[in-house]
Amino acid sequence: MKTAAVLMLSLWLAACASAPPMPPADGLFHDELFGAPSAPIRPDDAMAISAEMRQYLAAKVKSSPGVIDRKQQLIDALYRKGDLQLEYDADFTRNAAQAFEARSGNCLALVMMTAAFAKELGLSVRYQSVLGDDSWDRAGELYVSVGHVNLTLSDRPPQAGFGFMDTGQLTVDFVPPRNAQTARGRVILEPTVVAMYLNNRAVESLARGEMNDAYWWAREAIRKDPQLLSAYITLAVVYRNQRHPEFAEQALARVSMREPGNTKAMSNRVLVLRDLGRLAEADVLQQQLAKLDPHPPFSYFHEGMAALRERRFEAARNLFVKEVDRAPYHHEFQFWLAVTYLELHDTARATAHLTKAMEVSTTRKDHDLYATKLGRLKALGPQ
Repeated sequence: MKTAAVLMLSLWLAACASAPPMPPADGLFHDELFGAPSAPIRPDDAMAISAEMRQYLAAKVKSSPGVIDRKQQLIDALYRKGDLQLEYDADFTRNAAQAFEARSGNCLALVMMTAAFAKELGLSVRYQSVLGDDSWDRAGELYVSVGHVNLTLSDRPPQAGFGFMDTGQLTVDFVPPRNAQTARGRVILEPTVVAMYLNNRAVESLARGEMNDAYWWAREAIRKDPQLLSAYITLAVVYRNQRHPEFAEQALARVSMREPGNTKAMSNRVLVLRDLGRLAEADVLQQQLAKLDPHPPFSYFHEGMAALRERRFEAARNLFVKEVDRAPYHHEFQFWLAVTYLELHDTARATAHLTKAMEVSTTRKDHDLYATKLGRLKALGPQ
């Protein structure tokens, strides 16, 4: 039976101003069940600026006489070609200093790094989660919902003795929304951004089987922002993996009270209720979930993989096409559709989808893997 976990880089459900505050979370924590984390977990490190970052800022964003646009200066220094040459890499969520040192990071890491630089310059920073731009990924047995966050920079009102003026707001988006014309954002506060970072690290620890680390990261995420619902789901998955479904149910119940239709919490609760022997409740919840989400993420993909194993290639192609249609930016779907077209002796379409898999991959490892396969496929020539 598969375990579902949730990782939301941009959680708008938790940012609803009208929602009542969550009750104190101390009763959800069971520190005695876990060993110490492998390294200290310090939330303040998320956006801390390093000495190397300050040196770079001093060298690249120099004060100039008269009126200058500090926002554009900063973005030019960070992202124009020939300087940092940052690379998008979703292998794991780095903090601001780590992203600068590695010259790479995922969406959230690059947002935090840019914010750290901007605050050092005295700029105002506003964070937004992008509504309706979430996607799904997986890490082994974990199914991960990935949201999207960006930031907007603006100058503070001019003060006496300074030659700066606000030349307008500048929104920085490292992965532009897929529906940019209709995308809407919800403003979130910096503690929520930090909590998202902590929750990401918890899920990444879960994927590696590091349960002690996963617990402490999730614990800190909830402490940083008790309204971040995804962190409660992560904590529940940790408890279930440690064979404590009773504690997992307590965490998931918090989410269900706040968001009764939260399908991520519901799917996890079905598993937990079965673990607890509450089979009738699990069946009722499963039926509700099926009505809300009759074709959950990866459902067409798993059916397609089964068809592919059975060498029903046309059926596999049709199922993979359905998954690609609703998630065109997921590299795994594009890759297996390419494999299926190759089995159907359609080399042109196989090459096109393998190229797309390479282009939309989110880690250097996956990109290089697809590039190698693409090179081999092209070397075969028309078949």
